[in-house]
Amino acid sequence: MRNDHDLTWLLFITSAPGQSGTRRIRLWRALRGLGAAVMRDGVYLLPAREPLRQALEEQTQSVLELKGTAYLLDVKTQSVEEEQAFRAMFDRGDQYKDLIEAVAHFHAGLSKWTEPQARRALKSLRRDFRSLGAVDYFPGAAKEQASRALQEAEAMILRRFAPNEPKAAQREMERLDKAHYQGRVWATRRRLWVDRVASAWLIRSFIDPEAQFVWLANPAECPSNALGFDFDGAIFTHVDDRVTFEMLIASFGLESDPALARIADLVHHLDVGGRPVPEAAGFETILTGARERCANDDCLLAEMTPVLNCLYTAFAPAPASV
Repeated sequence: MRNDHDLTWLLFITSAPGQSGTRRIRLWRALRGLGAAVMRDGVYLLPAREPLRQALEEQTQSVLELKGTAYLLDVKTQSVEEEQAFRAMFDRGDQYKDLIEAVAHFHAGLSKWTEPQARRALKSLRRDFRSLGAVDYFPGAAKEQASRALQEAEAMILRRFAPNEPKAAQREMERLDKAHYQGRVWATRRRLWVDRVASAWLIRSFIDPEAQFVWLANPAECPSNALGFDFDGAIFTHVDDRVTFEMLIASFGLESDPALARIADLVHHLDVGGRPVPEAAGFETILTGARERCANDDCLLAEMTPVLNCLYTAFAPAPASV
């Protein structure tokens, strides 16, 4: 059985030529970006993980090309105490504490901000959390605390700017025939955000090409002839762990479309959290700008439709070569 003090570490020892100041700075920035611990001047420590080994091998080669010296060594700790001392060099607790304090300042300032300002501030906090997580090689309670603080910040934005966000219902999913849902009136809450704008695009693009939309100031005022979506009590809304966009896909048998599945991951991440999607931040930024540009939701849907069309095309599998 492997003991903690049998773990291997990477020791990077380097001495770059004095005249190559720019390269020395680049090396220092690269090592800082990897989260390397400084043992002493020119001696750095990292856990022995393959991506880190590859990164240090690249730095070793760069130093050698400059006629400097560089060694990359595998080192094993000799005791539990030594292993704990090495791990302590990678304790990110103070950095997570700073992030949690920044989230607290976000809470205090939220009442004074517009929605775009609040979302930009939250985006910056998320970016800081991801950057810190990338070099947190031994995550623990501090990371969980910061994650919960960010989740609460996201919930505060929803409570302030989207107070009628639906709660997940629990019911059986019914497979529906698109032929019975043509030329219908569809209704959702106004001031569209991710799930609603993507769902409206999905409805018009894949379910009901002649769909007409009603944007509701109050979901209780939904017309009796309208198909409601993305509000409590709507025909199509959050069910279990699925957001409205995902429920529409499942209800109308669109699950086999891989491009829609990838958009669904993006919508889910931005609406309720979960697995990060690389394109999500860009989509959120574009949607934030479009909401500022547009005077109403008809305009907003028209602005975002080409964006979603482009995502759909980009996410579609490459055609098989003949």
